[in-house]
Amino acid sequence: MTLTSPPAATGTDAPQPPFDPQVAAALGALAGLIPSALTPDMIPLLRQPNPAMPPATDQELSRDGAFTVTTRSVPGPEGAPDVEVIVCLPTGADAPTAAVLHTHGGGMIIGDARTGLLEVMDWAAELQLAVVSVEYRLAPETPHPGPVEDCYAALLWTVRNAADLGIDPDRIVVAGASAGGGLAAALALMARDRGDVALAGQLLIYPMLDDRNDTFSAHQMRGVGVWDQVSNDTGWTALLGDDRGGPDVSPYAAPARATDLSGLPPAFIDVASTETFRDEDVAYATRIWQAGGVAELHVWPGGCHGFDQFVPDARISREARAARLRWLRQLLAP
Repeated sequence: MTLTSPPAATGTDAPQPPFDPQVAAALGALAGLIPSALTPDMIPLLRQPNPAMPPATDQELSRDGAFTVTTRSVPGPEGAPDVEVIVCLPTGADAPTAAVLHTHGGGMIIGDARTGLLEVMDWAAELQLAVVSVEYRLAPETPHPGPVEDCYAALLWTVRNAADLGIDPDRIVVAGASAGGGLAAALALMARDRGDVALAGQLLIYPMLDDRNDTFSAHQMRGVGVWDQVSNDTGWTALLGDDRGGPDVSPYAAPARATDLSGLPPAFIDVASTETFRDEDVAYATRIWQAGGVAELHVWPGGCHGFDQFVPDARISREARAARLRWLRQLLAP
């Protein structure tokens, strides 16, 4: 008998992995509020305040006075406006602390420096970390390289002012979810290539890495769950315009385009089994290993994109948050 390989699959019309029952129930409840496919005409509406999801307040971020919370303007990229950052510093620290430079999610088109910041403050409270969260400019009003250069400017400010902030410049981690995870990955590449910063690590939560948007999982999950292939086209096109998917996209815009993943700081990458970004995130971790680097990869079974935010009490959500905290604790241990 002759064995032959099956034809290459594209993911189009492929069956989807099942959602975790708790995730499926939440998606059912959210079906009328969050469409799977987001198109450019929806961006203004998506940016409207949502009373059901109010932004984190300074009081919440302070954790009953455990952190001093300030909003500052720091020098932006050359020729660009200053960048606003939210700075949360532990009040009881008696020695320089490790820090997280946080880049928020939102598909490059929505969100602000407070988006996703409560989980980061959970890490900070547990591990006595400082946090700097970046209010980068959004696409399409500010295309690449504006957003990532805003984040890099905030990272440079953090490093150069580490002594005044009480931060240990050798223990800074870049972290973000979704688009913020892609920006954090890009910052790790930029820091390696420019030589200004030696990062301690990169924590990438279901990161948005590949503008080509053509993986098996991107096709497989089209029209399903949260942030599908159509939504992904919307976000990437806002950032890159007509260059999206073309031959000349910078790895600082789409880190999956990087041809060399050697020399990067240790990475934590997680993603869900039932979302658009699954295959590009698994491939990114694989390529870090192939380049001799260090990466911890988790694929959470049955999760949708953002599952830990939509269903915080689900088992996989609790396990995902615990895994991120555990990795940070081990990475930043004195």
